[in-house]
Amino acid sequence: MEEHESHGTHVFLDYTGYAYDEPEQGRWMLRLMRDAVAKAKAREVHAHVSSFDGSVSPLGFAAVVLIDESHVTAHCYSERGWLAIDCFTCGESDPNVMADYIHERLAETMPHLELKQRNEVRRFLHGA
Repeated sequence: MEEHESHGTHVFLDYTGYAYDEPEQGRWMLRLMRDAVAKAKAREVHAHVSSFDGSVSPLGFAAVVLIDESHVTAHCYSERGWLAIDCFTCGESDPNVMADYIHERLAETMPHLELKQRNEVRRFLHGA
């Protein structure tokens, strides 16, 4: 298989056991993600969260922090306890710094949270 250079890294985290009973849990997660972006010294461009009451979409939220180098997102099905986080950068900031920060804060807040997988994928493959 041909080896390629890359210009970005994407870190994926999947959890079970997510349990945060605050009505504004999506806003809490968005603050956590924004803090992670600042910790990684990435430049935030936009941040948004949408909470879902279960009437049309599953109960939970979707949150995104756009950075000039890509994004950090969180998707949660809170009734099932599922949480997916992804941190993607294609510049100087390290998505692992963001992922580590988010993971540490989640573990402090939710002792029964279980990390099912953490994967790192090279992105923007090019050259040979």
